[in-house]
Amino acid sequence: MDSLKEEVKDMLMASAADPIHNVKLIDSLLRLGGSYHFENDIENQLESIFNSLQKLFSGDGHDLNTTSIVFRVFRQYGFKMSCDVFNKLTDIDGKFKEALIHDVKGMLNLYESAHLRIHGENVLEEALAFTTANLKSLAKKSSPNLAKQIANALDQPLNKCPPRLATRTYVPFY
Repeated sequence: MDSLKEEVKDMLMASAADPIHNVKLIDSLLRLGGSYHFENDIENQLESIFNSLQKLFSGDGHDLNTTSIVFRVFRQYGFKMSCDVFNKLTDIDGKFKEALIHDVKGMLNLYESAHLRIHGENVLEEALAFTTANLKSLAKKSSPNLAKQIANALDQPLNKCPPRLATRTYVPFY
């Protein structure tokens, strides 16, 4: 087990060159229930990434899925991540763009992110309504595995689920 922990720690440190990949790796560790082995390393990595976050999101290169995962991971670790990162995904009226509906994984991660909203974050209120309505119809059109993942998320969002149960339901999807 120690050799595997060292291997994962090496992966975590090696991914520091690509902040987005690093956050996605941290998300996987978190969802697979192994993040507690690397708490200090993860917090140091996130602190470093968070300090350069403005530069990270200055371009248009991030899709719905990436933006949602980054937002959720930082919020879960207690960082004051601004929901303004989602403004690029909305139209002039503040509604999410209809083209986003085709990104099922992105919609699922936006739904999970919306559950980490605080009072007054209208873009996340809109995100919750948008994703809830669309995920129900997407579940009917998706593969059985993805439909089950959507149903699990709609039934019990990640942040409202006991960590061990969340891990247990996530492992087959991973």
